[in-house]
Amino acid sequence: MAQLLASLCVGVLLFSSCASSAYTPGAWPSDTSASAIPEAVGVNIHFTNPDPGEVKMLAAAGFRWVRMDFVWKQTEVERGKYDFSTYDHLLKSLDEHHIRPLFILDYSNTLYDNDRAPYTAAGRRAFANWAAAAVQRYRGRGILWEIYNEPNTGFWTPQPKASDYIKLALEASKAIHQAAPGEQIIGPALWGMDFAFLEACLQSGLLNYWSAVSVHPYRKTYPETVVADYVRVRALIAKYVPAGKRVPIISSEWGYSSASVSIGEGTQAALLARQLLINQSQGIALSIWYDWQNDGENPREIEHHFGTVRPKYHAARDPIYDPKPAYHAVQTLTRMLHGYKFGERVPAGLDDYLLKFHSNGDVRYAVWTVSSGVRSATIPLGPGIYRIVSHTGEVAVLKTVNDSGLLLNLTNAPQYIALEKR
Repeated sequence: MAQLLASLCVGVLLFSSCASSAYTPGAWPSDTSASAIPEAVGVNIHFTNPDPGEVKMLAAAGFRWVRMDFVWKQTEVERGKYDFSTYDHLLKSLDEHHIRPLFILDYSNTLYDNDRAPYTAAGRRAFANWAAAAVQRYRGRGILWEIYNEPNTGFWTPQPKASDYIKLALEASKAIHQAAPGEQIIGPALWGMDFAFLEACLQSGLLNYWSAVSVHPYRKTYPETVVADYVRVRALIAKYVPAGKRVPIISSEWGYSSASVSIGEGTQAALLARQLLINQSQGIALSIWYDWQNDGENPREIEHHFGTVRPKYHAARDPIYDPKPAYHAVQTLTRMLHGYKFGERVPAGLDDYLLKFHSNGDVRYAVWTVSSGVRSATIPLGPGIYRIVSHTGEVAVLKTVNDSGLLLNLTNAPQYIALEKR
């Protein structure tokens, strides 16, 4: 996972209107191709042996995917012999709660290339053989297979180099397709928006094998600023994609630490909701939040506080972990918009976001502003009685709306609007 690199990226968040999207509402590039919520919502995990009740609590938040390392050196400890039993156990737990895995085929192996990222022909061939064996073992399970994690960072040892990653990705992709042609491969799981590295990957022919392009859009600014980056990614895909093939974008890792400067747990929860909502509005095929659980309890260690729950396990209690506001934020989002697809961004103030979702003729909204403080705005709704729910679900009120629309105080935290009665 992103670990320290991600932490450094989100050390300071710019809370000002200048961090809003570069697009005006009229030009804002909506995309309605994402699956209905919560089918496109997931979270990173760091376990193969969950605590009792852990996957149940994860599913109760509304997560339908998990992203987890599928570690080479742990599953091939003797050359050419593979032991995947650890992942058999994890998959059994996930299947019980109808959660699908995104597995990352990653990292080095002490048996090859001096425990460096594969850089010789023999090392790449060994990685590709191992990857093909893993995918073939679990074919037909609906797994997404991601080739490596953040190869443009220190995870690629000793030095990241696009050409080295491309050689490995091409060999592994070809081997997987030969062993299990119907399985889904994604990549390159780049940290940040490294467009030079990304273009080198797409230009190399990897889109002949990949089902989606995965990125990790960590940033020091609002989630809404990602829109312009997705436009650039799509332009690169369009430039190099084989004729007649559609390749969507996956946000396979992205989060905000509640220990970052100017971010507490309440702000983290609001940013989680906004991140998932923006990704949904941009047609992102899958959005994976980083992270499921805090990695520690040091209040000054940014890396310890990306999670939605705290790390201490309570065996005789429900819930088994203490949920952070971020947990309630994703749970509220997936409950309020369960089965709803994004429809459009309704024109409002330049710094206001009013997103319309629909399901079988029913309509619901999510609304917030990136302006500082509280801003009063009129939401263009028809007459009726509406339920307004806060981003963490604690506050729910009914308001009667006449022909002049709904007058609402907007903040940086999303509110959900559902029609109760006309």
